[in-house]
Amino acid sequence: MFQSGPVAKLDPKYQFNPQISMKTASSISHDLSLGSPLQFLRLSTFISCFAVVTLLFNPASANLDSSHAAANLGEVNVNDGFSELVEAVKPTVVNISVTGSVETSRSGPGPFGEGMPFDDFFRRFFEGMPETMPDQNQTPSVRKTMAVGSGFIVDPGGLVVTNHHVIDKADSIEVVLHNGTRIPATIEGVDERSDLALLKIKTDSPLPYVVFGNSDAAKVGDWVVAIGNPFGFGGTTTSGIISARGRDIQQGSLLDFIQIDASINRGNSGGPLFNIRGEVIGVNNAIYSPTGGNVGIGFAIPSSTAQEIIDQLKTSGVVERGFLGVFVQSLDENLAENFGLEGTEGALVAQVNADSPAEMAGIRVGDIITKFDGKPVDSPRSLARLVSLTSENSKVVVTLWRDNAEINVFADIGNLQASADENETVAAATDTDKIDELGMSVRAITEQDRQDYSLEEEAEGVIIIEVEPNSAAAQNGLRPGHIIQRLGNKKVLTVEDFQDQLDQLMQDGQASILMLVQRFDGASFITLPLS
Repeated sequence: MFQSGPVAKLDPKYQFNPQISMKTASSISHDLSLGSPLQFLRLSTFISCFAVVTLLFNPASANLDSSHAAANLGEVNVNDGFSELVEAVKPTVVNISVTGSVETSRSGPGPFGEGMPFDDFFRRFFEGMPETMPDQNQTPSVRKTMAVGSGFIVDPGGLVVTNHHVIDKADSIEVVLHNGTRIPATIEGVDERSDLALLKIKTDSPLPYVVFGNSDAAKVGDWVVAIGNPFGFGGTTTSGIISARGRDIQQGSLLDFIQIDASINRGNSGGPLFNIRGEVIGVNNAIYSPTGGNVGIGFAIPSSTAQEIIDQLKTSGVVERGFLGVFVQSLDENLAENFGLEGTEGALVAQVNADSPAEMAGIRVGDIITKFDGKPVDSPRSLARLVSLTSENSKVVVTLWRDNAEINVFADIGNLQASADENETVAAATDTDKIDELGMSVRAITEQDRQDYSLEEEAEGVIIIEVEPNSAAAQNGLRPGHIIQRLGNKKVLTVEDFQDQLDQLMQDGQASILMLVQRFDGASFITLPLS
């Protein structure tokens, strides 16, 4: 899985820090307290170039026609370059200019003393050294910030898509059209979880716009073109290929990013990623970078996700997400074998919330969800995405693998009104049983256990009270306080249940056993080898 360390959202108001190894393709900060020669050079370069860009963006220099930008484009012959595609879609790409404010502490003299001749040099040379020292006796001040990003027009009436982090906490937003016209924008709706936002601008005439393409049909190796506003240099076009699909960059369970090698940088955030038919198949969002600059690995939100979210923002300004009420985990080969399933695709149900749509639909712990509303489920992430994008109160078919057969159940997504009867707690003796084959000791849950480990009253199973070092249990992360709820996919309510089921599995010649364990952070299935 993609590591989360070098991946992070960079708010436009934050200062550049070379220690942050992953940047969103967001805007740069116009903060005069940037503290290194490189930052100073970038700032001065931006200020110089901004005047040139402003002159080039003369409102009278171009006319904007209202049409679907790629309506008559067809599929571009890549051997002839991308000029035809760029000419068709470029008028739909806009720059986003954001003004905000940040409350900061009032500052005293710098670490080298006020007015020292080499103070400025040392501030800029020593990257982490503050230019001024906090003064606890002063009241906070408000500093104005400026940021830039990208966006694209999706409706002739002036609806513009961008990233949420581009306009987050903005005091004012301006959209700069292809011909240089600057128009104040209002926020129609935002969805922080998917990092998408929809803006509205008012114009006297309809605007050219783009349409979303089918990102699910895009393949690794397909050509893509990105257009945006990197570092404030508006109208920048780069090209490349899709280098991977379904990337998890630890930015939320909803998104499986498209990875591209087309150059995108800070300021490209919110800009469109086009296929060679001029359709938007992604919204540029983040880059992987040890240095802060582009190294050929960028990420875009797939249009299959973005379009559904933008459609909801158009209609109501908010995104409603469905709720199923299960805790699921991934399958590995050992788990799949124990459940009699070929392959490791699906989402294994480790916990079902009480009174949830899942419980009312008859979904059980140990079921493997293979399809949701007719769409394949290959992992817990794909299930989370499908459920969240389902409207509340929708009735969907959930396909389960249970007892070596496939069955269908019907779930009313978001229907949380009905309540199921509480399960009767089964009392058990407090005798302790040492399981030599697994290297641990278990007993029935006592009232003292519930207090010591903050267990819910309805918690069922046998509790682990001792784990031998270097045992199979220890090597699989089992600890005192964990609760074993199932063994071999059968409920365990007493120590006698546990031992009987274990004996049966050993008589059957099982080399490993399937176990559902309630840990301190949630339940999950594991397999333990039998010594």
